Amino acid sequence: MTKKITQKDINDAVWKACDTFRGSIDPSVYKDYVLTMLFIKYLSDVHDDKYEEYLKKYTGDTERAKRAMQHERFVVPANSHYKFLFEHRNEANIGELINIALTDLEEANREKLYSEDGAGIFQNIDFNSSKLGEPKDKNTRLRNLLLDFNKDELDLRPSRLGGADIIGGAYEFLISNFASDAGKKAGEFFTPGEVSTLVAKLTKSAPGSRICDPTCGSGSLLIKAGLEVGSNNFSLFGQEANGSTWALAVMNMFLHGFDNATIRWGDTIRNPKLKEGDALMKFDTVVANPPFSLDKWGKVDDKEENKASDSFDPETDKFMRFWRGIPPKSKGDWAFISHMIETTYEGKGKVGVVVPHGVLFRGASEGKIRQKTIEENILEAVIGLPANLFFGTGIPAAILVFNKGKINNNVLFIDSSQHYDSGKNQNKLNEGHISHIVETYRKFNESKLNAGVVEEKFSYVATFEEIKENDFNLNIPRYVDTFEEEAEVDIKAVQQEIEKLDAELKTVQAEMEKYLKELDVE
Repeated sequence: MTKKITQKDINDAVWKACDTFRGSIDPSVYKDYVLTMLFIKYLSDVHDDKYEEYLKKYTGDTERAKRAMQHERFVVPANSHYKFLFEHRNEANIGELINIALTDLEEANREKLYSEDGAGIFQNIDFNSSKLGEPKDKNTRLRNLLLDFNKDELDLRPSRLGGADIIGGAYEFLISNFASDAGKKAGEFFTPGEVSTLVAKLTKSAPGSRICDPTCGSGSLLIKAGLEVGSNNFSLFGQEANGSTWALAVMNMFLHGFDNATIRWGDTIRNPKLKEGDALMKFDTVVANPPFSLDKWGKVDDKEENKASDSFDPETDKFMRFWRGIPPKSKGDWAFISHMIETTYEGKGKVGVVVPHGVLFRGASEGKIRQKTIEENILEAVIGLPANLFFGTGIPAAILVFNKGKINNNVLFIDSSQHYDSGKNQNKLNEGHISHIVETYRKFNESKLNAGVVEEKFSYVATFEEIKENDFNLNIPRYVDTFEEEAEVDIKAVQQEIEKLDAELKTVQAEMEKYLKELDVE
């Protein structure tokens, strides 16, 4: 019997394939090439597996088998197949051949691999690019990449795999490791897995839910939110501003089997794409890790200049997302939060958003917007996270949970800043840390927690009146007291210690003088 390929087998093999690029090309660049090749290999191997099934079914009738293949998830043209590329790996124009393969693959699967705006998911990747080095070096790297993906451990036929979501797992594994290597740039495409898990559990969606991430990156958080439903009865929607990252998200959805996910390319604030008619689409759950304090998110000072270059003005936003107030032009946090709140269903919609701590206490227009959300009674929880959890920034972040179906007037505050496992480059949340936060939140959500201290130095339930007295400042230390009293100083014992040390010093000095005299040193 053929040995089944495990998650570890594939993870190790795809990570080894990255050796082709390491040291000469930045991970933020080569990640797209490796992930795209994984996608091609996956589609090719699934195609072969299905074709063999049909050949058996139709007793070797190749014409019938080929006709049946036209109705499969993906159509794979002969020159787009991994085997074709592998066989031509030594060609001088191998980069061009891969580009043609990708274009033909897109054309054969337009409904799946093109956006509604006519953009193909491979339009931002060029295997013939000088980014891969001089022609000779580039060809060597591409040949080695094709050789790496030809290993038995990367036989991705479903009949060989030991689990249904191994391919999706490998893709997530790669993205996570690329994020670790890419440093500051990683935050643009990846949210650490444990933070995604925490947000997904805090906003746990019911079966039948519409779930959205308006700044979805490579789609990891959106997928986690979907998996938290516990069944396949949900629909996923996302939007991503960066074209290369949008392509990663689309591939990620297919590799996890979420073929019906809708992922759009564009700026969520300036040009929201998830609409029904002329109105914004509404969702049961909206989750996101938006860019922290984004500068020039949309607000401009010069209206005339704005008209000439960009028709978007938040003050005249046709979707009325910023009716609570316009965030400052240098900090877009509340712009994303406002969009998320406005795209959830009235009476039941939930929002889970990762934010920098400044969102909790900054004044001016941000303070006014924050006050209005509290007065609306939709803010449910403020959760402080440990520092150094995120790629590219060591600053601590927080999670805000909004709930349009909230059933009490209080707000839960959790300070989990000291609850983490230390890591060499990043701190981590383990399952215990996550469940501690989630269990506390769920008790509050079910109105099982009274106002006041819930757990010393960890959680506190604040009333509306308390928050109002604090001028709607949500800074967590105002509510969760984590002050550690210093031990009392025993003055008498300290004095005795000083006297003892003083006596010892005099003894040492006398000894020194004695030795100096013996050496006849003045």
